[in-house]
Amino acid sequence: MPSFSPTPTLNSSIPSSPPPGLSCQLDESYKHIFLPTCYIFTFLLSLALNSIVLSRCLRRPWNPSLVYMFNLALSDLMYSLSLPFLITNYISRDRWLFGDPMCRLVRFLFYFNLYCSIFFLTCISFHRYLGICHPMRSMRLEAMRWVRATCLLVWALVFAMTSPILLFARTGPLDRDIVTCWDDALDEDLQRYMPYGLFLHIAGFFLPFSLTAWCYSRVVRTIWQTLRGGGIPGPVPGVAQRRKSIRTIVTITLLFALCFLPFHITRTIFLTMRAKGAALGGCRALGVVAVCYKVTRPLASANSFLNALLYFMTKEPCGRGIWGRKEREQIGRVEKRRPAKGEGDWDNIYPQFH
Repeated sequence: MPSFSPTPTLNSSIPSSPPPGLSCQLDESYKHIFLPTCYIFTFLLSLALNSIVLSRCLRRPWNPSLVYMFNLALSDLMYSLSLPFLITNYISRDRWLFGDPMCRLVRFLFYFNLYCSIFFLTCISFHRYLGICHPMRSMRLEAMRWVRATCLLVWALVFAMTSPILLFARTGPLDRDIVTCWDDALDEDLQRYMPYGLFLHIAGFFLPFSLTAWCYSRVVRTIWQTLRGGGIPGPVPGVAQRRKSIRTIVTITLLFALCFLPFHITRTIFLTMRAKGAALGGCRALGVVAVCYKVTRPLASANSFLNALLYFMTKEPCGRGIWGRKEREQIGRVEKRRPAKGEGDWDNIYPQFH
């Protein structure tokens, strides 16, 4: 198995098919400019926007959507707080200055809050699916105690999923005079890390992403049926608002995919090639995949401020429904279910704070 050894030197020699045991010296000098530039931009926007979202959440009456959004903004804000350490690390050309305990903590917080954001986005999508496609079934699950319990479960579950990072991430030698903070595992720990890394990608992203895409596809289908009238005579109310809701849902799903899908695909390939590099193309192929992996990392980070931007881009007031009661009853007839007579207005998919 060829070991992976990034080097700060330029124009390093990368053999295309190394014999077993040969170290791959990859030129990663580009990341010392590219990654800190992207992370500084992400840190400033995420810190500012999510702080505003949190402060306005605290001044609003609580409802289920607001609870989910508060937790999402909190996880995004916490995620951004891990970035200054990584910015310093890349500006210092991979020289870690904060010791081994901080290395483990920063790497853990990076992935812990990343997957918390993914899980809360999934909770929001499932909440919207129940509220729009199955309004009667959603009434019990929209009780505040269930929503709070769900959020606590997300924090606990993601902590359990990501806590092994505290064991695998650690400082190690990069060069004779350089100690760096390894992102996943050292070469000697890679075989033990691989099953965990694949599990984290599947359970932490691919399954939640599949559920999110399915939920929003059903929501769009339901809204589209109401646009066509659902076999009910008379004009369809709120056509412009419903079309806007479809556009918002499509935007959310595309941003989710754009931010997280390339990162997890390239990281999965990168880890696999680190473990089986000689059999999968050698150091040259590993170098190409490493570049793709590093380039997609800022995309995953950008989601931490894009979520907040979506909140501010929607026009409806916080806590107001997408449609009125008569329009909801029409959807209930399309789905062969009528909402309860006293049911309040639905929350927005991404409400605006005023």
